[in-house]
Amino acid sequence: MKTTLKRLSTLLVCAGLIAGCSSKPSVADPSAVPQDPEEKVVITIGATTSPHAEILEQAEPLFEAQGYTLKIVEFSDYVTPNTALEQGDLDANYFQHYPYLEQFNEDHGTHLVSAGGIHFEPLGIYAGRSSDLAVIEQGGCSFAVPNDGTNEARALQLLESLGYIKLKDGVGLKATPVDIVENPYNVSIVEIDASLVAQTKNDVDFAIVNGNYALDAKITDLLLTSEQADSEGAQTYANIIAVREGEEASAKTQVLIDVLTSDEIRSYISEHYNGLVVPVK
Repeated sequence: MKTTLKRLSTLLVCAGLIAGCSSKPSVADPSAVPQDPEEKVVITIGATTSPHAEILEQAEPLFEAQGYTLKIVEFSDYVTPNTALEQGDLDANYFQHYPYLEQFNEDHGTHLVSAGGIHFEPLGIYAGRSSDLAVIEQGGCSFAVPNDGTNEARALQLLESLGYIKLKDGVGLKATPVDIVENPYNVSIVEIDASLVAQTKNDVDFAIVNGNYALDAKITDLLLTSEQADSEGAQTYANIIAVREGEEASAKTQVLIDVLTSDEIRSYISEHYNGLVVPVK
């Protein structure tokens, strides 16, 4: 039986979690391993649609071969999958990088940890009202950027690497627009929820979009430039498998990491996403 829950809206997920309805997937013992070859242990994992759920769907036969059934619950935001994991409604989730998880734990009092990195999604500048970065030299261009702390800093670092702004020395991954100390082209920063930046691109000159949201919005043909492989972003922002603290070494967690870092899945990521999603080395 196909286990993937296709395009399940976040609203329905939230309602199910709050109401505690009987159809909510139960989470099996995280240390469980298949004992009977005919018995499949279910791993329930939350993921945003693209590329995370797509990668998980590709991996389903590999889990089946090891005696596990993968149940994928799709989300369209960055908050609910962590809440669901903390509450025990998921065994793991796959959608975020570690700096975001660290900030989420601090802001929400959750106890989630990284079990390992799977891939990196370069943050990119996409065409909006303007289709050529050369217009920036004329002054006054606007950039929509994700408004959450880690992704906004990453977007600002990308602008700095291109020479469009200069940030305060040492601010690093804590950068916000108030840390811009030089702005020679008078660019303006428009802070937008990460999930909505791609949709607002026509209201600004350029949009700095997370890779998964660019894939969802089908705007990859509008990509103008992106983070380089040797950037701080590439070194820091690998997308991870997150689990509850203390479950890093469980059987379910280990099979998740083993399958998603296998040669088969690494090859799929490299070949399918044309550099927009890159397997972690």
